[in-house]
Amino acid sequence: MIRLVGIDKTYRVGAHPLHVLKGLHLTVPPGELLAIMGSSGSGKSTLLNILGILDGYDGGEYWLGDALVKDLSERKAADYRNRFLGFVFQSFHLLPFKTALENVALPLYYQGVSRKERLRRAAEHLDQVGLSDWSGHLPGELSGGQKQRVAIARALVTRPRVMLADEPTGALDSVTTQEIMDLLKRVNAEGMTIVVVTHESDIAEQCARTVFLKDGRFEGER
Repeated sequence: MIRLVGIDKTYRVGAHPLHVLKGLHLTVPPGELLAIMGSSGSGKSTLLNILGILDGYDGGEYWLGDALVKDLSERKAADYRNRFLGFVFQSFHLLPFKTALENVALPLYYQGVSRKERLRRAAEHLDQVGLSDWSGHLPGELSGGQKQRVAIARALVTRPRVMLADEPTGALDSVTTQEIMDLLKRVNAEGMTIVVVTHESDIAEQCARTVFLKDGRFEGER
């Protein structure tokens, strides 16, 4: 599903180059639940931005399914994100003035789905994450765990091939954290490929495989 071959990424910081990713090789087969672990400054955010087609890379190849992701126009990159990827973030990224149902339906608007159909599919996915009774509530009326469930429903509503989760439990207490991980594992068991970026070992231990990123290089896996 995902294949990285010798990925390099360098940023310019003033006159000095900052070599962030250094020849990364990684294969994520369809249906895997993978954790990427690393401390702050290891390159996790840069790698996630590349996987999410939010940033480019300087060398190597990134294959998403059968598509080579490289030098895409903004329009093509947006199209790939819409068709292939679902995103879950630590800070939820919900629109505060839209209900849970409307937040989940939003990605379908950008795919040109009719209002009736996108609300139907949004309601279906809210039910999948156990929030049917909260569909008319605004994010400010939801707990942190409920907000993350809405975010997961939103990530799933476009039927992506890969979900990218960036510290998805970082803002949650331990009980809610486990509820969210149980939900992600259930989604994964239904066939979704999921990549979780985390610095929490107890989260990584619940994934099928963990790769460790340090100073821009992979240093082993478990």
